[in-house]
Amino acid sequence: MADAQELEVQDVDLRNRFECALEIAKKAGELALRYYSGREGLVIESKATLHDLVSVADRNVETLIRERISAAFPEDRMLGEEFGLTGGRSPYLWVFDPIDGTLPFVAGMPSWCVSIAVVKQDEIVAGVVNAPRLDEVYAAARGVGASLNDKPLLLDPLLNIRNTTMGFGANHHASPEVVGGFIRRLLEEGGNFLRNGSGALSLAYVAAGKLGGYYEPYMHAWDCFAGYCLVKEAGGWHIPVRTDDDSLRRGATVIAAAPGTAGDLRRLAGIAA
Repeated sequence: MADAQELEVQDVDLRNRFECALEIAKKAGELALRYYSGREGLVIESKATLHDLVSVADRNVETLIRERISAAFPEDRMLGEEFGLTGGRSPYLWVFDPIDGTLPFVAGMPSWCVSIAVVKQDEIVAGVVNAPRLDEVYAAARGVGASLNDKPLLLDPLLNIRNTTMGFGANHHASPEVVGGFIRRLLEEGGNFLRNGSGALSLAYVAAGKLGGYYEPYMHAWDCFAGYCLVKEAGGWHIPVRTDDDSLRRGATVIAAAPGTAGDLRRLAGIAA
């Protein structure tokens, strides 16, 4: 991946936002990690279900992200998990999850992350996923590739559903029949799966070749947009996205995959080509 200073030299606006996204993701990760270290004192609340959690850590990390974006780009729009969609007049939209994987976060597991994406009109043009507990920063921007801790990522074309592991996620929006049916079909075809509690981090794993693909029946933009950018820039595929306001507020099916797994994963999930 190109150094941030070399990113799209002609596109100064994107370069500046990419550099800012990297800096904000790192600062947000530092704050989240401090809360993680003192998680025993956090007051945890449930949202839609007992597994859908939020804490002061989520809210305060999102506040940090919003304040830093506003200071740098006051006309940009923002969409975050905790405080929703806010307006602006520029063509850029920031989409972020302050802590994706709150359940593993409060349980003391390392599989959580800060996820920040930048959208211009209908295209995801930058994405950063910072997993502070794992000391991993995944970054990508349109046309310049993806990286993990500054090392370039390029997906292996030989990966398929039988020689790698598929990532999978589920929540109360997906019926047991949908969840069980996908897992059964995957296992019947010789595949295997991993669920780590963070869709954003799982998508970053797809970009890094750690997973061959990722499927979740219902997921929000703040959980998947940064990961989608990473996968695309690493040479993979993701399902098309919609960026109108109504679609951004709703969830949608998420699929992203290495080139050799995309067709099979789409078929197993029952998604038309």
